[in-house]
Amino acid sequence: MAEKIDILVFNSSKLLTLCCEGRPLVGKKMQDLGVIANGAVAIHHGKILETGTSETLLQKYQPEKTIDACGKLVMPGFVDCHTHTVFAGTREYELGMKISGATYLDILKAGGGIHSTVNATRKASEEELCQLASDKLDEMLRHGTTTVEIKSGYGLDYETEKKILKVIKHLKKNHPARIVSTYLGAHTFPKDMTREEYMKLIIEKALPDFKDLTEYCDVFTEEGAFNLSETEAILRKAKELGYKLKIHAGQFNDLGAASLASNLGAISADHLEFVSLKELDIMKKNGTASVLMPGVPFFLMNGKYPDARQMINNENIVALSTDFNPGSCPAYSMQLIIALACYQMKMTPEEAIVASTVNAAYAIDRLDVCGSLEPGKDADIIILNVTEPAHIPYYFGSNLVSKVIKSGKQIEK
Repeated sequence: MAEKIDILVFNSSKLLTLCCEGRPLVGKKMQDLGVIANGAVAIHHGKILETGTSETLLQKYQPEKTIDACGKLVMPGFVDCHTHTVFAGTREYELGMKISGATYLDILKAGGGIHSTVNATRKASEEELCQLASDKLDEMLRHGTTTVEIKSGYGLDYETEKKILKVIKHLKKNHPARIVSTYLGAHTFPKDMTREEYMKLIIEKALPDFKDLTEYCDVFTEEGAFNLSETEAILRKAKELGYKLKIHAGQFNDLGAASLASNLGAISADHLEFVSLKELDIMKKNGTASVLMPGVPFFLMNGKYPDARQMINNENIVALSTDFNPGSCPAYSMQLIIALACYQMKMTPEEAIVASTVNAAYAIDRLDVCGSLEPGKDADIIILNVTEPAHIPYYFGSNLVSKVIKSGKQIEK
């Protein structure tokens, strides 16, 4: 007698299982998407029970509900492992300035840049921020992203950073997407405190107080932001308090932040437009993921993309993300990021898909629950209006997602 289950997704053109057995995929292994032709997924109690051919699973199981993929591509939901989704205000007015040749510093001096977002976010209520962020997450879900990491960082004071982290915690409980929370008080230095005062606030008050609100601690290490010694002091304190670590490193300059954070146990170093092979070797040894965000140089029009090919050839763990934020990449779609990874960083479609699922899940320590379609993992599944993996970057600019299933529940678009 056929076994009763909740849902069976069947009749795919190809099912991309991305089977990884709990490990990130590196080097040549990034070419293997674990394809099952005419594949199917058995789902029970929100978890993946089994994958196989449609013929086999239709005979084996008696589903309460069937979802016919109609010959379309089926794969795991995307994992967006680096975003700044909670903020108020927009900065579209900066586009004309950039086109006219204004630099980041020019925009900052004119009253734009991060401080304009900080001012708007400080003024917004918790309820307003919650609604704004929830709407953004809805759009991400519609584009197939089922797991999202969200950082604070647009408060740059104690109360607003706490407010943002409380919003993230609320979203984590109430939004269908899986949310991972990061404290990024060390985003830049505020205008209304000295450098020393803000460092003291982060290390002595914010980090101890916010431990129950968030999982990760991140630092933006760059000229004009936090230097290496400040970064080390913050990360060491965070590690001592039990935070997991992340780092913004090498976006505009190679200051050695990636290797510093990696040696302290950071799970990922993000940006890496400027990073040495020596640092990549350290990251490889320590299992620190390289999170690349090609939407940022695209939006900033600076033409400097991370050397993804070097990292893949070096067998580093390469992940992709949007870096969704109001100033350098207001893009919701991981599909677009996959296209940019292919066209601007010369990643293959297979590598870009792995980097947007399995390896992105690793970069937020969620590989046990998402990133691939393997028994026991949450049933986070998307069906796309295409038949081949390479169609995702090929048909760039459109939302190709037909259906989204999160933890076994179909999300209404």
